[in-house]
Amino acid sequence: MNHSPIGIVIATRNRSDSLARTLRRLLDLPERPEILVVDNASTDDTRARLACDFPRLRVLALPFNRGSLARTHGVRALRTPYVAFSDDDSWWAPGALEHAVKLMDTHPRLGLISARTLVGTAEEPDPLNDVLAASPLGPAHDLPGTQVLGFLACASVVRREAYLDAGGFHPLLFFGGEETLLAYDIAARGWGVTHCPDVVAHHHPDPAPRTGRPVRVLRNELLTAWLRRPLSHALARTCGLAADARHDPTARQALRESLTLLPAALRARRPLPPHLERAARTLDGAHP
Repeated sequence: MNHSPIGIVIATRNRSDSLARTLRRLLDLPERPEILVVDNASTDDTRARLACDFPRLRVLALPFNRGSLARTHGVRALRTPYVAFSDDDSWWAPGALEHAVKLMDTHPRLGLISARTLVGTAEEPDPLNDVLAASPLGPAHDLPGTQVLGFLACASVVRREAYLDAGGFHPLLFFGGEETLLAYDIAARGWGVTHCPDVVAHHHPDPAPRTGRPVRVLRNELLTAWLRRPLSHALARTCGLAADARHDPTARQALRESLTLLPAALRARRPLPPHLERAARTLDGAHP
């Protein structure tokens, strides 16, 4: 029986080759975490390959594609106090999860760790590393690392209690830039969100861009503003995207999708508490 305090949730869809490579890396980790693959209704050979090549691995097969909500299904299914997320093209460095567990154990308010990410076979630092490390929110006396309100999902570790307390990834966003809203929601519940560069993840993304991702990222940035930020901020972001839409087809499609989802966003609107809105404004000023 596995007694590791940390488990790994992998959300996947139609990427069996990449998933198999990732699983082999994760199964070699010295921490021996429990691994749960959540399959977002793949139509390729993912499920057959898992059954054949990884018969002892736990798989949660969803009947249709739930996007980032697949991670929430996985967190609910696992019972470990801490959960690391991997995508089907990312994995954790040996010892990284052990260090994450120590940080979580030592800092009971810590809700989410944003790791340092190394990209590709050359292990180039992801540019997001420097952005997070330079966060103007700085450290907190009861938290490790630097306080942030953003992270890369495939390089993050959550306290299960904090993740579920915040509601997990929001159903309106599906995939693409969904992390900011979750960071807001975890922090709004009083949990810490920090960048800890000593926790290291590897990311080997497919060089071919995923269809529709730029549109979804722009759409989700705007929806996040309507869901959590002041109306003046959301209106300004909407006007900015509308101006871009005049000459940019990606912005035009993102605006169209945002307006379609806007009624649902308004129904789910829950502005950030004042102290957190001030933090968000500070980050807006640092990274306009």
